[in-house]
Amino acid sequence: MVPVSGSLAEVPVEGVEISFEFTREIILPDNISADVSFSGGALSASYGKDKSVLVLRPEGKLSHFTKYSISIGAGEHFGVNLLESSRVEFTTAYNPADKFERLPDEELLTLVQRQTFKYFWDYAHPLCGLARERLGSENTVAIGGSGFGIMGIPVAVERGFISREQAVERMRKILGFLGGKAQRFHGAYPHWIDGGSGAVIPFSAKDNGGDLVETAFLIQGLLAVAGYFDRPEEADIRSAIDAIWRDVEWDWYTRGGKSLYWHWSPSQEWAMNMSISGWNEGLIVYVLAASSPTHPVSKDVYEQGWARGGGIRNGRKFYGVTLPLGSDYGGPMFFAHYSFMGLDPRGLKDAYASYWEQNTAHARINFEYCRANPKAHAGYSDVCWGLTASDIPGGYSASSPTNDKGVIAPTAALASYPYVPEESLAAMRTFYYMYGDRMWGEYGFFDAMCLDKAWFAPSYIAIDQGPIVVMIENGRTGLLWDCFMKHPDVLKGLKILGFSR
Repeated sequence: MVPVSGSLAEVPVEGVEISFEFTREIILPDNISADVSFSGGALSASYGKDKSVLVLRPEGKLSHFTKYSISIGAGEHFGVNLLESSRVEFTTAYNPADKFERLPDEELLTLVQRQTFKYFWDYAHPLCGLARERLGSENTVAIGGSGFGIMGIPVAVERGFISREQAVERMRKILGFLGGKAQRFHGAYPHWIDGGSGAVIPFSAKDNGGDLVETAFLIQGLLAVAGYFDRPEEADIRSAIDAIWRDVEWDWYTRGGKSLYWHWSPSQEWAMNMSISGWNEGLIVYVLAASSPTHPVSKDVYEQGWARGGGIRNGRKFYGVTLPLGSDYGGPMFFAHYSFMGLDPRGLKDAYASYWEQNTAHARINFEYCRANPKAHAGYSDVCWGLTASDIPGGYSASSPTNDKGVIAPTAALASYPYVPEESLAAMRTFYYMYGDRMWGEYGFFDAMCLDKAWFAPSYIAIDQGPIVVMIENGRTGLLWDCFMKHPDVLKGLKILGFSR
């Protein structure tokens, strides 16, 4: 027999047959368990196409989503002497039965938004009101994730999850902290901050100062909610946001050149040396930098730093879909989400692309890749898709068609709802009804799953949860897009950069 080793997934729970082919005829024993070890109980054995093929069948129905192993050790078995052992592992298919009662799609959308928003409302840091980095992060607050969570507050008011009075109270707490205790570096906030003291928490050894990208995500959220809290008695909220907005020294982060840079700190200065250049999640940084009423950057910085003199263009087709910008196959899905939580891509164009076309193409390619499933990962289909940055077994990765780890992250498909609503809804139904016994929890869908390894993340991450709430709402009503896009500074900045709508 040629030695066998391998692993299979999504095996049916009934009618399973495992064949071993030997180099010569074998003798079937009276008691197969003396020669074959099976973790699933009893086996029956028979010959296959001839007497050199052993066919094994589990007796009875196997359990859903369970890993089994069948092994034959080295030594004398079936009348032959085996020099090496063989082992086959397989995982049975997930139980496809609904885990929850079926709801109308509109009710399911609202349920997902409500449950996910709880991460930012119930699990917010108690002293500052901002979003913890992830479940179990204690005092570590995420600046970018907090920006996304802040944008969820108007959604929660409009959907009746909280009252407007509660929202105002929370915003005052958040703004008091951001404008007071929170440490800033030429107006930019760090990636992580201590929710109690306001001190920077280093993201890495050299990343212990201002993070312009995370700051942009926060400012995007603040400007959007400034457009929402428009009543006379809410003027203090708008004033506090305006003060924070005016304090960010976007021009400082050019280093006097033609590009924005991601990081600066008093002790490390520009050691990170990361230019913010496209295509990725950083478009909002340049939009805000050009929009600043106090520290703006020029269109030339956008053209040379972000657009790389046109180098962001792609124009090739993937699965029959033309991708205007960025790397082949589009990269992780968050590229189409993070900058567009407030920045409205509908009709938005500049010299390089139509941004609705860009984001819709990106989502479509991500969907088509998962449907085609070229690496034969378990679970991938037209109703279970979505590759983006998330936890993976043993770590964290920015998954994409060119970096496919076999991990599906709900945020990828769900936050794409404005771009591919039917495909997004189909994935939502699968995540909730089929996988909901493992994927659905106190704060909505857990971060990710890898069916190849029968793994479900136990985690929630702020920067993944936020886009679910906000982008679903943008797809339903355009609420945050409308709030952000009426800010006069933003409109001015877009005009400076050559955007049209």
